[in-house]
Amino acid sequence: MDKNFFITTPIYYPSGKPHMGHAYSSIVADIIARFKRLDGFNVLFLTGTDEHGLKIQREAEKNKKEPRLFCDEISEKFKNLSTILELSNDDFIRTTEQRHYKSVEEIWNRLVKSGDIYLGKYSGWYSVSDEAYYDEDEIIDDNGRKISKLSGSTVDWVEEESYFFKLSSWKDKLLDYYNNNKNFILPASRRNEVVNFVSRGLKDLSVSRTSFSWGIPVPGNKNHVIYVWLDALTNYLSALDFADPEQKKYKQFWPADIHIIGKDIIRFHAIYWPAFLMAAKITLPKKVFGHGWILSEDKKMSKSIGNILDPIEIVKSYGIDPLRYYLIKEVSLGNDGSISMENLKNCINNDLANNYGNLCQRVFSFIKKNCSNKIPKIKKLDSIDNKLLDSLKNDVGKLRQLINDQKLNEYIKLVVNYSFEANKYFNDLKPWSLKESDPDRMHAILFTITEHIKNISILLNPIIPITTNKVFNVINFKRTDINISSINNINCLNYDKSLKELNVLFKKIENDN
Repeated sequence: MDKNFFITTPIYYPSGKPHMGHAYSSIVADIIARFKRLDGFNVLFLTGTDEHGLKIQREAEKNKKEPRLFCDEISEKFKNLSTILELSNDDFIRTTEQRHYKSVEEIWNRLVKSGDIYLGKYSGWYSVSDEAYYDEDEIIDDNGRKISKLSGSTVDWVEEESYFFKLSSWKDKLLDYYNNNKNFILPASRRNEVVNFVSRGLKDLSVSRTSFSWGIPVPGNKNHVIYVWLDALTNYLSALDFADPEQKKYKQFWPADIHIIGKDIIRFHAIYWPAFLMAAKITLPKKVFGHGWILSEDKKMSKSIGNILDPIEIVKSYGIDPLRYYLIKEVSLGNDGSISMENLKNCINNDLANNYGNLCQRVFSFIKKNCSNKIPKIKKLDSIDNKLLDSLKNDVGKLRQLINDQKLNEYIKLVVNYSFEANKYFNDLKPWSLKESDPDRMHAILFTITEHIKNISILLNPIIPITTNKVFNVINFKRTDINISSINNINCLNYDKSLKELNVLFKKIENDN
């Protein structure tokens, strides 16, 4: 039986250029997807853009463009982000695609058939920027301006004819599901927030609008467009050709294994989405993981404060691998995490340049000078050699579990420790002192350390793919052997080909002063 794995980012609202939050969600999902591929899974990794709603319509009008043309241009920036961040996504869904329209219409018709949608009149507080409705107790007065307590966004009182989804009738079913599926919402803090919110009771949800036209028309009533969150959330099914009669892709990959999202949209993914799916008689995704904010030196990034860290500019200055590595190591997934340029530089110097980069440079240079530039064959290994190799091999199960539990920063710290151990092994055993007195022992040390570098590089490959691929190229390591199972196979190294030239993997960052 094939091992299938479906992972998604949120689909991003393309009203402005990509920011660090988009980068973080995407990198997290990409690392998990890459690891799963290395571990033998058939992976579908989805990202994309959410392109309907009043906010988009107004932005298009402001730019004197048709909404579709505006979306085409801005969505392209998010597609480019995939390239800049070295994402391995298999699909990029846009909610303006025909395949998405068909899936949304199918979901809508199912909800109508189930009796969960009715026509009424909506009145309440609505945020255009959040594309969200808020209850009275979620609104505060800020010098005459009504704002949401949750987001700080301006809200306006709206009254209009609307179709409603009977969300109120799903309270008990949702609570039962949360109780019986403890890992459906993670981390636990997010789960507790959702449970507390639902326990207080749910109101029926307005799922259509008449005040704007940029959206998917309600089947049978073109005066209404479908509420953006019912529209947007369906993207996860649209990418699987849900509306296709044969549903081959849907049957292969649904339910989704994990939705990676920011904590600001946990309510939509953990309350609205499962209720829609239950009503439509569709299996729920296995896990919704709401990560925290990325802060700049302990403060939320803001133009007014002037502390915005642009991921694209950082990549231009330092490269994508250092940013991927730093974000995942520095931030415990699920919690808010503070980053700074100073800490990024220290991370590049200490973890990447002085540790992993230096290890590869020293070992491969030594082999070039002392072993005719080829990985030496061995006759036997000593206990200290086996101890180094076994320390990593014995932890593969633990590392796999850390990925499955989304403990990515713990995963990185464990892997990078193997690199520190390898540097110590090399320094302690001093192979340079054995060239004349015991060349066989020198060869064994060099084989061991090269095998260890190979294993470390496989484990780091999901995080720093460009750098590790350079290392694999140096040692003539076959692309087909870059997988978790190769960690237990000492016969993968190529002894016959000369090592290729290795340039500096990470340049040390000098202090400005």
